[in-house]
Amino acid sequence: MRDLITPHDPNWSAAFDAEARAVQAVLAEVAIALHHIGSTAIPGIPAKPVIDMLGVVPELGQLDRRTVELRALGYVAMGAYGIEGRRYFLKKDAAGRHTHHLHVYPEGSAHIERHLVFRDYLRQHPEQAAAYGTLKLRLTNGGARSREAYQDGKAPFIMQTERKALDWCRGPSKTAG
Repeated sequence: MRDLITPHDPNWSAAFDAEARAVQAVLAEVAIALHHIGSTAIPGIPAKPVIDMLGVVPELGQLDRRTVELRALGYVAMGAYGIEGRRYFLKKDAAGRHTHHLHVYPEGSAHIERHLVFRDYLRQHPEQAAAYGTLKLRLTNGGARSREAYQDGKAPFIMQTERKALDWCRGPSKTAG
């Protein structure tokens, strides 16, 4: 489990930008907005070295008709993969390691806001981001014996922080700090 996460790499932002351009190029006929999400999008915290991307499309049918283009980039279509209303794609390198995850939702999905406000909240609240990083390190340094245990160990923090982030985003305190 120790190799699950690595120290923050400032190149992750550029890696997202490059991959977003490639995805948008092959999906030129799909109006897709792409956002960098997940821990690699939060400066200073450790993360799995996998670029998580959030795609937003007017409707999933447009994307469903273009999965062959994403396959040409090396993505594997996984369908909803446990989340209704999502299309999930993963990309691996030659050694079989995940390099990118693409989560696509239709405009208006509550999952879009959830992902973006979590990211933005942690970017604006470095003490919360540091606490998340500490939790991740604790889980990978002997506290979690599997990827599932790691995910389960993070879940309470993520759910609590998502609630705080949604309140922060929607409330007047956002402008205050």
